[in-house]
Amino acid sequence: MTPHAEWTKLRTVRAWVAGLLASALMVVAVAVLTGISTDQRNAPPVPVGPEGGPVTDSFYLVHRSLPGNGTISASVIAPDGAPWAKAGLIVKDGTRPGSRYAAIMLTGDHGVRLQHDFVHDVPAAPARWLRLDRDGDTVTGATSADGTHWTTVGTAQVPGRDARVGLFVASPQVVRGRGTVPSASTAVFDDVRVPPGHWTGEQIGAGTATFGGYPRGTIGSFTETAGRLTVTGAGDLAPAVRDGLGSGGTLREILTGTFAALVAVIVLASQFVSTEYRDDLMRVTLTATPRRGRVLAAKAVVLGAVTFVAGLAGSAVAVPLGSTLARASGVYVFPVSPWTQLRVELGTAALLATTAILAVAVATVFRRGAVTTVLTLVVLPYLLVAQLPFLPPDAAHWLTTVTPAAAFAVQQTLVPYHQVSGVYTPYNDYYPLPPWAGLAVLAAYTAVALAVAAAVLRRRDA
Repeated sequence: MTPHAEWTKLRTVRAWVAGLLASALMVVAVAVLTGISTDQRNAPPVPVGPEGGPVTDSFYLVHRSLPGNGTISASVIAPDGAPWAKAGLIVKDGTRPGSRYAAIMLTGDHGVRLQHDFVHDVPAAPARWLRLDRDGDTVTGATSADGTHWTTVGTAQVPGRDARVGLFVASPQVVRGRGTVPSASTAVFDDVRVPPGHWTGEQIGAGTATFGGYPRGTIGSFTETAGRLTVTGAGDLAPAVRDGLGSGGTLREILTGTFAALVAVIVLASQFVSTEYRDDLMRVTLTATPRRGRVLAAKAVVLGAVTFVAGLAGSAVAVPLGSTLARASGVYVFPVSPWTQLRVELGTAALLATTAILAVAVATVFRRGAVTTVLTLVVLPYLLVAQLPFLPPDAAHWLTTVTPAAAFAVQQTLVPYHQVSGVYTPYNDYYPLPPWAGLAVLAAYTAVALAVAAAVLRRRDA
């Protein structure tokens, strides 16, 4: 009977019902404002890779046509510049940004790699000689210490009749402090063996949204002297990350209204308990139900359940509506699978519901000041790490690991890539904990608070 009694209390107070409805509407309203507030219709296009995600496909390419089978090999001196600067050989399905490719390369600080289609990265043993063999659609990468004895690194598929083969140099932006700066690198290719043709040099992807440009006073170029080619380039061949795509948006940004909804939920949950103490109704409740732990559990279950339903309704409307409006405004919304979108919506509802239960527990312990306490625990760290870009990365990671604000990880949809230098902080939607692990941190705080509240409720007068 206790859950039913608590439900009756909740639904008969119009202000509380209005608060629940307002929390859902806040999520939707902010999603709409977010979707229409930025006009990116004139932004450069975002290259999309073979697997459907945004990519960085910008580098200096010295190439010639390869309509059929063929082999290219060269001795390569490692590029200077950025740690992930790349210099090597490539077979690419034309020069359109986002097209498929296979490349074997030397990097600034990460040795020899075979990479293909932006997201695939295979390390190889140190070597100076590199080779790519194309047989049909299959491209095989190999390395050698002497140019005679070769070791196969791996294979990739590069279909297409307009394949280009050649040399490339890329130099991604370098992380400096809480931002990035452009970089350029130069590499030397010697004893190049390639199918007949004429070299053409060009900057690939110069007009795309993910190209960060060259440092001032530097341009892409190549020179050839006695069979030796010196190539300077900038950019990268890699998955796009948040700080490199200024015209991009994420589901977490569309759900920024979760912050306002949390404030409403915390106030409602605190009043759900404090009002009974203020009006001296808690004594009546505990007289009717002497098992005080059961009373606390009933309040937590009822308020948690209705908050979850309201939060799920709000997020289920906000995500598709906000995404549609943002795309109509020219914003590139990082794509997610249907399962990831469902996880974000369910996770947002669980975040609101668990916070409501935490507020019930804190209000039971303190009676007064619960709103300030829970806001400080949950909302303040979120504001510091997700809305302000000035917090040092180590501090941001610490706050979103050990405080209840870790639960906002349920809204993240981006993943960091080891082969891409980027600012991987909560401000850019990269949380240190996996989604459900972050929610578990909030759940642990809530469980401890409930245990303390139950003990306090048993020992003191109503």
